[in-house]
Amino acid sequence: MDALSCHWSSNRRRYGRDARMSLRWAKVAMLLTACGGAGYRYAGRDVYFGPDGGQVWVRGPWPAIQPSRNVDDVIDQLCPIIMEMDGAREKDYGQEYCGVLYSLGDGVFYASYPSPLGEMQRIGPNKRKSCTSPRYVRDERGRAVGIADYHSHPWAPSPLTPEDRWEKNQRWLIRIQFDTDCHVMKLVPHANEPQPGEVYLRMGRAWELIGIIKPEHKPFGIVTDVGD
Repeated sequence: MDALSCHWSSNRRRYGRDARMSLRWAKVAMLLTACGGAGYRYAGRDVYFGPDGGQVWVRGPWPAIQPSRNVDDVIDQLCPIIMEMDGAREKDYGQEYCGVLYSLGDGVFYASYPSPLGEMQRIGPNKRKSCTSPRYVRDERGRAVGIADYHSHPWAPSPLTPEDRWEKNQRWLIRIQFDTDCHVMKLVPHANEPQPGEVYLRMGRAWELIGIIKPEHKPFGIVTDVGD
């Protein structure tokens, strides 16, 4: 067990759902889940997300998430709504969802729709889930500039995996991950830069630094506890 997993095991605080999520947005999420009588994973393909030459695109903005000039306000809304979507809580039979946090250069941050697209999964229970971090956001209002990707895990407790932390898998400045108990983690990878990567845990309305990834450990995503 690595340092991050050890730290996670000692920090199994349950956050519950964001009390600020309104009934309106919960209904939006449920409508997406039930879209057209089929699950969002199927009805949303080529509408809210889709494949493109081996990459994935997602549409934005997602109306279920209120935009904000504070990106943390956007992050705090994600988990409760994602967990309403089909398969998001189903553990070994579950589904990960991936999306992007972005701006149009106006100082306001938006969330894209989530995408379930990823590696093909065998039928039946599977201890490893994945979705592909989108490369593009399609927003008809202008050019979307990504700042972070986000993805869910269908279990709890479930911290960032080694693959989540590998330097080669970092596409944006920040990576956000959360599990079914809405434990939210943030990785600031500083990919291809000399300073260490940083791993944070959301504690209420603040981020607590719980580990670093030394430059020589970035290819492998090895986390060193901040107390070491």
